[in-house]
Amino acid sequence: MTHPILSRHSGERIWLVDSSIYVFRAWFMRRNIPFDRNRNPVNAVRGFLHFLYDFLYEQRPEQIAFAFDTSLQTSARKEIYPDYKANREPAPAELKYQFQLCRDFLDALGIVQDASVHHEADDLIGTWAEQQRSPDKQIVIVSGDKDLAQLIGTNDLWWDYGRRKPLHDGGIKSEFGVWPHQLADQLAIAGDKADNIPGIPGVGMATAAKLLKRFGNLDNLLQNTDAIGQMQIRGAKRLQNLIKEHQHTVQLSRQLTGIYCQVDGLESDLGRRPKNETRLHELCELLRLSEQQFQQWQAI
Repeated sequence: MTHPILSRHSGERIWLVDSSIYVFRAWFMRRNIPFDRNRNPVNAVRGFLHFLYDFLYEQRPEQIAFAFDTSLQTSARKEIYPDYKANREPAPAELKYQFQLCRDFLDALGIVQDASVHHEADDLIGTWAEQQRSPDKQIVIVSGDKDLAQLIGTNDLWWDYGRRKPLHDGGIKSEFGVWPHQLADQLAIAGDKADNIPGIPGVGMATAAKLLKRFGNLDNLLQNTDAIGQMQIRGAKRLQNLIKEHQHTVQLSRQLTGIYCQVDGLESDLGRRPKNETRLHELCELLRLSEQQFQQWQAI
């Protein structure tokens, strides 16, 4: 069922999906693991396909693209800061296998999908958003990652599909304390433990939001550090000294938290293509899906 907030925009809608989070959610649910015909575990694929079918059935997207991550070791952010995401274990072979099956399934359905060895899925989504953005279009970013909310413009939505309602720019402000265009600055100030991005010690997202409410953006904050001590917040003088001491760390972090929107070589036509019925049937058989399920995928 279409969410009421979607009906407020009558123009063309562009759906951009952060695929990995929906694969990982299924991967970490490790009970009753199914296997394919080659005895490989396919719990992550099955979970992703459950999300995918529900999404396609309910939303009937005409313009859509799925972004995937590949190797963290070759990412542009890793070149800037070698410890970026160093707290994450490399994906095991069985998970890489399942990621590829997810991509193969999308290909068979005629849906645009892509990945880059140098840029992350966020950057692909950012590039597609910039390619497609116009006054008569609405960008809907489907993700549970708040980092991607920085891409949301006046007409757009960020939606952790299946878990929460869609958020427009004002909803993001209410949820995270800053406007979308301030999110990358907020994360640079507070740091991001999930991505191993350093911030200012002892400064969290709420305090970062207060700073950005006062100064607007990170550049203005760093140019006016003496004014921080005059703010009506607890420990203002200490906060001023911390920011002065760690300003180089914050500037480094800002290079990591911003999304790069100029990835070369991405498909710009996001319309759905004809299905590859033969390949789709092969994948359904490999994944031990029933004939009825194959027919449902044919019809979607």
